Amino acid sequence: MGDILIVDDEKDIRELVSDILIDEGYSTDLAANSEETFKSIKKSKPQLIILDIWLKESKLDGIDILKHVKLSNPDIPIVIISGHGNIEIAVAAIKQGAYDFIEKPFNIDQLTVVIARAMETSRLRSENAAFKVREIPSFELIGNSSVFKNFKQQLEKVSSGNSRIMLSGSSGAGKEVAARYIHKNSPRKDFAFITVNSASMSSERMEELLFGSEVNGKVHMGLLEKANGGILYLDEVGDMPIGTQSKILRILVDQQFMRIGGNTNVSVDFRVISSSSHNLLAEIKDKNFREELYHRLNVIPISVPSLEERIEDIPLISNFFISELSEKQGLPKRNLSQQALVHLQSRNWPGNIRQLRNVLERSLILGAQSGEITVNELQTKNIVSNDNTVDLNSNTLGLPLREARELFERDYLVAQVNRFGGNISKTSNFVGMERSALHRKLKSLNVVTSNDSGARVAKTDDIDTNE
Repeated sequence: MGDILIVDDEKDIRELVSDILIDEGYSTDLAANSEETFKSIKKSKPQLIILDIWLKESKLDGIDILKHVKLSNPDIPIVIISGHGNIEIAVAAIKQGAYDFIEKPFNIDQLTVVIARAMETSRLRSENAAFKVREIPSFELIGNSSVFKNFKQQLEKVSSGNSRIMLSGSSGAGKEVAARYIHKNSPRKDFAFITVNSASMSSERMEELLFGSEVNGKVHMGLLEKANGGILYLDEVGDMPIGTQSKILRILVDQQFMRIGGNTNVSVDFRVISSSSHNLLAEIKDKNFREELYHRLNVIPISVPSLEERIEDIPLISNFFISELSEKQGLPKRNLSQQALVHLQSRNWPGNIRQLRNVLERSLILGAQSGEITVNELQTKNIVSNDNTVDLNSNTLGLPLREARELFERDYLVAQVNRFGGNISKTSNFVGMERSALHRKLKSLNVVTSNDSGARVAKTDDIDTNE
């Protein structure tokens, strides 16, 4: 389970408590004084300390050790024990950060209950600390488009269950955000969300990282054990080495494993969510992905829409990121100008939401400290320059005026229609054309609108009308 450091000047007490805890499945380290205590902590940080108040032949007593440990390792729960216990000592210990206080001679049942609660506290603190250290995307889902609403409804439907989910979508679309949203709204929300980076999970190190180990009586938990009760997220599962895939498959079938160096099976209960930006069926055909593993993971397939499928949501998403960057990084909180917003809604986003966030972050760092964010600050091609001339690309310059104007009109109207989610009325109001005139213009430019993932999307009809 985890390491517990027992600090007591009486050898018999140390060994008695150690034997009791080992019988309960814990591993222990022992110390007789403050010097041994700090040496042990430096060598291997424990998950819990059982500390005697009165320590003979020790430079520091229990209260002083408690103070020092809490300064350097505030997340380690400390249970105080003493044969001279009274309410004043207990209150003093609790005020200094002790988790609980047990008086000698202690009741074994009472001791094991307190230790179990303290170890659970240690586990949750470790998970929270790891969560804070790793910068993760916010798991707020932002949007009002019909595509987004349909997607969010799917996530809400599957959150309460226990079936395995496969999230597919292009890189940067927000697959991990979706997985964390499911976790946040599931019955497992109070347990860990553990991410396995599939690409970096080499076959050589996989067993140690996933299964953990037992070395000299010490247990080092792997990712599977840490995910127990919660969710195991297999990120970009298509990048997982073929040798690792067979071992993951065995775990999914058996729901148990053995730590390296251990001799007993460890049973686990977690929900699996996986994601991939690859075409896994093509990977199966090319012998790069195991078909059986695919079917084990792909019980509920959910497609995560790209940013270009939900252009309507760009204003909401952008405002959210600007507020978040201002709050968390101290960057200036600025609004997007109308031209800048139109530009964001009309450009391509191969990197999806991640790319949008990066563009906004860069503009807040390198741009002005106040005023609206302009198109120029977004640092992209084909924008209006400082002298108000248009930066034309070579394709446009190589065309006669009539064809160049037609190309511009087609690209402009496709972008505007998509910007307004296929709503022709809103588009016609913005571009200043009568609705019927806009329909005629779109038809003459071979621009068609169709339903795509629940939204109206405009695109150029590839049919050659001259045939």
